[in-house]
Amino acid sequence: MNYVFPPAAATSLPVVGTDQRFPVRRVYCVGRNYVEHAQEMGFSGREAPFFFMKPADAIVVCTSGGSNEIAYPSLTSNYHHEVELVVAIGRGGKNIAQADAAKHIFGYAIGLDMTRRDLQGEAKKQGRPWEIGKAVDQSAPMGPITPIAQSGEIRTGAIALTVNGMPAQSSDIGKLIWNVNEVIEHLSAAWELQPGDLIMTGTPEGVAAVVAGDVMTASCAGVEPITVKVV
Repeated sequence: MNYVFPPAAATSLPVVGTDQRFPVRRVYCVGRNYVEHAQEMGFSGREAPFFFMKPADAIVVCTSGGSNEIAYPSLTSNYHHEVELVVAIGRGGKNIAQADAAKHIFGYAIGLDMTRRDLQGEAKKQGRPWEIGKAVDQSAPMGPITPIAQSGEIRTGAIALTVNGMPAQSSDIGKLIWNVNEVIEHLSAAWELQPGDLIMTGTPEGVAAVVAGDVMTASCAGVEPITVKVV
């Protein structure tokens, strides 16, 4: 293939227990998928799930127990952390039924949906897309993927984030408004899922701003934790 210039390297995540890599295709995100977080953002009730995307190259590949860093972005003074369970799709499909959803899951990881909250808020007020708040460079730190064969299907379990060692977010995967299988059903009705797709399933309450120098540790039952410093 005679490219005008060399194409960017594919984004990929390590797979726990192997030397293999999981190549990333798309990153889908679920908005307001925990009751308490929906309430802190001014919403309530079980509204239909809605989705937005981050570019695959927004991912920062983080090692468990390693030294991981993300840069504080431009144009914001209110950069928020959002800890999330990430679902990795290993088998594609369209109009996937809830009962069959787990068959399409390759594994799980922990991730952060970092958000320029001030810019997202302004976009909401003006009825504009959220990309300037969400699709930010280095805004998706993620840990290695634990295969579902190792973790089992994750339906419940603690999910948490600390900042500088102090609790910031704490909840349980069982409190998702739309559970993972339901999310896959809704998402696959709108897009045909493909191997390599990632789904960030939503964040619990406690989102707040970080500044340069802050150290975040994200954890979720069944997957490897990550620690990320804002620089």
